[in-house]
Amino acid sequence: MELKLLNEQGQASATLQASDALFGREYNEALIHQVVVAYMANARSGNRAQKGRDEVSHTTHKPWRQKGTGRARSGMSSSPIWRGGGRAFPNKPDENFSHKVNRKMYRAGVAAILSQLAREDRLSVIEGFAVEAPKTKLLAQKLKGMGLESVLVITDSFDENLYLSARNLPNVLVLDVSEADPVSLVRFPKVLVTKGAVAKMEEMWQ
Repeated sequence: MELKLLNEQGQASATLQASDALFGREYNEALIHQVVVAYMANARSGNRAQKGRDEVSHTTHKPWRQKGTGRARSGMSSSPIWRGGGRAFPNKPDENFSHKVNRKMYRAGVAAILSQLAREDRLSVIEGFAVEAPKTKLLAQKLKGMGLESVLVITDSFDENLYLSARNLPNVLVLDVSEADPVSLVRFPKVLVTKGAVAKMEEMWQ
């Protein structure tokens, strides 16, 4: 599979031969959907909590007598059908939202995403990507010169200057190749990968 290799001006100067197993895989919508949903579900902390009818503050006094009022019988104000009453099936902090995805399925899903990005011309490779100082303005000017507005940048190693420069740009995300995830890959319209990161991807996800 040939990937487009960009220069500093954002123009295609050459091509890079990449692994067909990682960048030439067939599109599998069901697998990609499962991997993305599982990743988002596993990121949930499960810290929401609701009160049951035994936990709400209420009186045990019967609201009105059982018969003769013409209203429906009621025994306690903590009933789930009453406003301010407890929930019938309350959510608890120990709720588990995790989805199990096998390692082989995860790698296949990531490969399918990368392959589709390459087919749609949304994925490009650059020899190296860095800024001289941790300044947002420098990175914004560099991306503007390359014609990139909303982009995910994947580097082969952590670059503090690049990371700090991208923090205040809402449409730019810089990740080390080990931190790249399926949600970020499908979120951005453009993905820019350094040449060294492509080699690491082939080692990690093949």
